Amino acid sequence: METLGKGIAFAGFLASMLLALELGWRLGRRRLHRDPAGAQIGVGALEGAIFGLMGLLIAFTFSGAAARFDGRRELLLKETNVIGTAWLRLDLLPAPVRDELRADMRKYVDLRLAATKTHATEADAAITALERQMWARAVGSVQEARDARFGTLVLPALNEMFDVATARYLASQTHPPGVIYALLLILALVCALLAGHGMAGGKRRSWLHILLFVGSLLMAIYVIVEIEFPRRGLVRIDRYDQLLVDLRQSMR
Repeated sequence: METLGKGIAFAGFLASMLLALELGWRLGRRRLHRDPAGAQIGVGALEGAIFGLMGLLIAFTFSGAAARFDGRRELLLKETNVIGTAWLRLDLLPAPVRDELRADMRKYVDLRLAATKTHATEADAAITALERQMWARAVGSVQEARDARFGTLVLPALNEMFDVATARYLASQTHPPGVIYALLLILALVCALLAGHGMAGGKRRSWLHILLFVGSLLMAIYVIVEIEFPRRGLVRIDRYDQLLVDLRQSMR
């Protein structure tokens, strides 16, 4: 459904771009008819400023989306490493609680993998409850053992594991304000209007230039959206989940 909705949105934006180009061309033709000599005098600098602003906005938006995409990949790698470290340090605990925590950690990794695929609130609640249970068991075991070495090795590893999970959740929810995308779309339509107005000097529309202009803007905006939401389109971060899958398979 998300893919269908995205396709409909971009089809509507394509139609809006073409309408803006057509409107700009008609307005330009009307102005040329009224004032053939001065129709384009003094507008070049203004058009250049608007097109430059559009280019800067695309560049900054793309740069931010790419940085957040890389950050999410790094957090996934970090979470895999800290879970692996915590798993190994469970060997320091006594047998009963060690086996219980190992079972909890297997369930924890399963829930983490399920949460990345379903985005369900129930999975997040289950993860939070399991984190509290694991922490209580680890703290109880350390207190019973009366050995500070267990606490300095096991508890920090679990704490870091929980912190990275929180960081990953926040990273998945961090996106630019909607006004940024609204401004991007509005500027694209304004640029289309100005481009159509600038083409009014010819007797016929240049469909090659129209298609290249519209296609380039649409592809740029589409790629930005795909990178910004890497679990909902063609650009996917799911293949990096294989790190957690491999780790889960090794947790025997």
